[in-house]
Amino acid sequence: MTIKSNMMFLLFSVGLVAISLGIIGFKEKNKTTRYVITEKSHKTELMKQKNTSLLVGVSRAVCYSGFRSGQHPDRGNGAKNPSYEEILEDLNILSKDGNFKLIRLYDSKENSEMTLRAIKENNIDIKVMLGIWLDAELSAHETCAWLTEPIPEEKLAANRLENIKEIEKGIQLANKYKDIVVAVNVGNEALVDWNDHMVNVDTVISYVKKVKKAIKQPVTVADNYKWWADNGADLAREVDFLAIHVYPIWVGYDIDSGMIKTIDEVLEVQQAIPDKPIVISEAGWATIATEFGERASQEKQQQYYREIMDLARTKNITTFFFEAFDEDWKGNPNNPLGAEKHWGIFTVDRKPKLVMQELYPELL
Repeated sequence: MTIKSNMMFLLFSVGLVAISLGIIGFKEKNKTTRYVITEKSHKTELMKQKNTSLLVGVSRAVCYSGFRSGQHPDRGNGAKNPSYEEILEDLNILSKDGNFKLIRLYDSKENSEMTLRAIKENNIDIKVMLGIWLDAELSAHETCAWLTEPIPEEKLAANRLENIKEIEKGIQLANKYKDIVVAVNVGNEALVDWNDHMVNVDTVISYVKKVKKAIKQPVTVADNYKWWADNGADLAREVDFLAIHVYPIWVGYDIDSGMIKTIDEVLEVQQAIPDKPIVISEAGWATIATEFGERASQEKQQQYYREIMDLARTKNITTFFFEAFDEDWKGNPNNPLGAEKHWGIFTVDRKPKLVMQELYPELL
């Protein structure tokens, strides 16, 4: 062989090795960053769901909360909600060029109702998985790190009454906006014992049954993947699909192994409860976080977003990326660099982070 032939053979061989390892590179304008998806053999362990397992045929979705700087939900002294115009601005950003056609809302309060109204009145091409928020009916002070004392029984009793009101409101909104609301989620991370708004699983089951009788849309409960895999069999019989949360960065993984960990978590639920469709109702990567150090960055968020959306597309798993916009009201008010404030694919000022800059150059 000539030197040129040897070089061509070497390049061809390297290419075959790369393909066999399942290494996939994405090229953008003026960029040559390589994104390692994962080994194909590992990826194919996940069962491909039917097309009908997707919510309204959509695999790429996003979690939305419209609170901007100085705004917040009710934390005991009332909420400070975004305006109608601010919500409309957000919806126009997300729906631009059909980038996001499905969003997740977390409750059925004023903010969510205004979002549904804005979609309806402005004929925006966005569907909604509506949330019904459940406050604590049990005191998890022995297992929740930030509950330093028991929740008083009178507060728990008041929460039970508020939860019933929230359920009724969710039912009302789902029926009023039945052309927009495509699914309803009852409770968010209310079953895990490490959170501060815990509700008994039998109570959640009763709530699910109540909602299912009152609406026509599919009903689910959103919680950590591990709770579903270990404890979710009884609840799974009542819901229409499983809504799971996966966060490899929270449990110590960096971007080079984050997708493998994500696949393992989805697979664990799929194997534990094989007869129910799965929706990933939360998955994300923080861009700044004192808790994660260098594991948090815009570059790593971009990589994780692309990898998990590829998985969502190829395996027919509707996936809500967490989240649309940074929310600086969250977490410790004395730590502006805390992870809770920096999960957005846009900043709190509605500027696109790296992952969205190619789609939204006009917002830079």
